[in-house]
Amino acid sequence: MNQTEKIRLTQFAHGAGCGCKIAPQLLETILEGNKAEGFLNLLVGNKGNDDAAVLQLNDNEALISTTDFFTPIVDDAFIFGKTAAANALSDVYAMGGKPILALAILGWPVDKLPAKLANQVMEGARAICKEAGIPLAGGHSIDSPEPIFGLSVNGLVKLDQLKKNNTAKIGDLILLTKPVGTGILATAAKREILHENDLGDLYAQLTKLNSIGLLLGPYTSVSALTDLTGFGLMGHLIEMAEGAGLSVEIEYSKIPIMAQAKPLLAQNIIPDATYRNWNAYAERTQILPEVNPVESFQILPDPQTNGGLLIAVHPSGLAEIQKLLIENGYSEFCQPIGAFTEKGEKVLVVK
Repeated sequence: MNQTEKIRLTQFAHGAGCGCKIAPQLLETILEGNKAEGFLNLLVGNKGNDDAAVLQLNDNEALISTTDFFTPIVDDAFIFGKTAAANALSDVYAMGGKPILALAILGWPVDKLPAKLANQVMEGARAICKEAGIPLAGGHSIDSPEPIFGLSVNGLVKLDQLKKNNTAKIGDLILLTKPVGTGILATAAKREILHENDLGDLYAQLTKLNSIGLLLGPYTSVSALTDLTGFGLMGHLIEMAEGAGLSVEIEYSKIPIMAQAKPLLAQNIIPDATYRNWNAYAERTQILPEVNPVESFQILPDPQTNGGLLIAVHPSGLAEIQKLLIENGYSEFCQPIGAFTEKGEKVLVVK
């Protein structure tokens, strides 16, 4: 084993993956009054909480533009690069778009970590961009106190296939294309208590592209779409519901959960961001008595990195979306976990 293989990247960062996002309340303060206005071609900007900005180019097409970066969620530099790249590309896929170009964003503590490790991060990102069929065409780097990596991504989407996160309708059913639990597994890995086989499963989930979003674009039955990241399942469901002026009900037993997360729950493996998310969204959430209060606290606000897509689909179109998912290897994620409802006293109801 060489020197670079012994280095644990997560020990050089106070956060981990999307879990290092700024808390929702603080983010609202930072962005207060900072809205892009007066641009007629700006279809999606920072007035809401959507996944990316969208600028209309002509009568048929729009540009999707996004930036996403974070500190290491895993110790393996190559997997860190793949994860950060897949996570950034997800923002384009979550709007029904096709990525076309990426630029790298790298912050590296050059006095603490060898440049060879940063090269491995870049190689991971290149591998994911190659898988997505786009160039990693350049970027920018700085000397920073902690390792940071991500991408700025541009994509294209047909206007009639653009998906947003705030356009769900009453009665829409909710599908989720990946299980939750990456925050729990990543925390266990950082504490060096995650089994090697389970670590491989975590890597597979973190680096899986959400390219199914591109295939969902043409379906008018898909009312809304977003990806599940650092604010956890409860946070992103609440964002979707509040954006549409609705509430949402989910069945806890139908939430797909990574099998490896279950044993870790009993060991109280909880990321710090879980508490942050719970504090931000608990007042808008009702958890019914039949739901395990301890486990639901661990799962609902668990911060995800490159999590699955949350799909709001009209009941009449459920069968065609299920068929699409099955044909593309998502047969395990075809059953709705809940539905959007008229706005009630609580935004999210878990039963």
